[in-house]
Amino acid sequence: MPDLWLYHSCRIPQNEIRLILVTNPASSEETPDSGPAPTFAQLGLSDVMLASLVAASYHEPSPVQAGIIPRAIAGVDVLGQARTGTGKTAAFAIPILERLGTESCGPLPQALVLVPTRELAVQVRDEISKLAHGRKTRCQAVYGGKPIRQQIDRLGRGADIVVGTPGRVIDLLSRSALKLEKLEFVVLDEADRMLDIGFRPDIEKILRRCPQKRQTLLLSATVAPGIERLAKRYMVDPEIMDFSPKNKTVDTIEQHYFSVDEERKYELLVRLIQREDPEQAIVFCRTKRGTDRLHNKLSKKTPSVDLIHGDMQQSARDRVMRKFRAGDVKILIATDVVGRGIDVSNISHIVNYDLPQSSDDYVHRVGRTGRMGREGVAYSFVTPEQGIELTRIEMLINTLLKRDEIEGFQTVATAAPPQEARADAEPAEKKPAPPGQRPRRRHRRGL
Repeated sequence: MPDLWLYHSCRIPQNEIRLILVTNPASSEETPDSGPAPTFAQLGLSDVMLASLVAASYHEPSPVQAGIIPRAIAGVDVLGQARTGTGKTAAFAIPILERLGTESCGPLPQALVLVPTRELAVQVRDEISKLAHGRKTRCQAVYGGKPIRQQIDRLGRGADIVVGTPGRVIDLLSRSALKLEKLEFVVLDEADRMLDIGFRPDIEKILRRCPQKRQTLLLSATVAPGIERLAKRYMVDPEIMDFSPKNKTVDTIEQHYFSVDEERKYELLVRLIQREDPEQAIVFCRTKRGTDRLHNKLSKKTPSVDLIHGDMQQSARDRVMRKFRAGDVKILIATDVVGRGIDVSNISHIVNYDLPQSSDDYVHRVGRTGRMGREGVAYSFVTPEQGIELTRIEMLINTLLKRDEIEGFQTVATAAPPQEARADAEPAEKKPAPPGQRPRRRHRRGL
């Protein structure tokens, strides 16, 4: 049997969700009933789009693209569940560009794409602009951290597609600088992340301002109850397409952990970088202050190190990401501001210097590598007190992480050596526990 991508069937009140079962194009097996993986040409795309895909080095559609593109071109509302790094941006950008045509549509935007972070807004805009090769389609990104006047001026000159964060979109709507009367398409990208960071009121306010007669595409790594409520209220008979693998993380990512004392983590990181010599790596810390401290220390020992977190000015964050994408930065120290949606193809290693606060965030962190079928490796530093956190991660991804060690490096402090025993010494007598108190037991991490 070939692997199958199952598009989940469920029923949301007042919205009928259709069931589709599609052969996984990535499967290497073939049966008489399952033909070869579809090509972009077989998806019914125009010659202009096929030429732009060749120019962008898109050779064949990913499973997410092969599933969503035909349904979106047909005008169907789609709720797509898929992890990051599977080609979601092109899956919604291609149908929008195809339906808009090759000419500019006028001064008002025809499509609005909402994303959770500034970095993702820039990335999605650049991807759409690349796929719009050979067209006159104009795409603008709007997000906080940059002067709003510049963005108002760009919108005044006309934009067919607007990509933005919910907060900045609300600001522009309140100033009447962004008008949604002509919208035909609305996309919610990384919808679960937008809800996680408190954008739900802004999203609903924006959707209420959009024309009722529109097509809505919602992309999310998970379909939690909040996502279902959005679909019920703002989508019309959406098809739910689930491209999530059985395991939360993909087979192309090797996952390891080190047991290490807190005070030895920095030296372990230095040794690990020396051993692995990564092509590019992201080192995740929990806090902005911890990111600053680690960057100050590591940049003195290792070349091509930079950092990114939410307290930096947007211009600085943009500059760091440009350098990272260009390969000028080899090791990026970051908070979870880049845990989702950032697509840099050469990331070979992920290091969880600090375990994330949420097990789901672990999945998104390691998803920065192993993208689009490439191989990658992830290492997590686990202190003796964090065994239960490691166990929760393993239960979530249904995989045991492999324990690793650096040859000749002691990651955990050893106990003081016992006094040398005499040959004729009596064995040490065990002290009984005080009355009414159970003897202490040592606990081991386990599933």
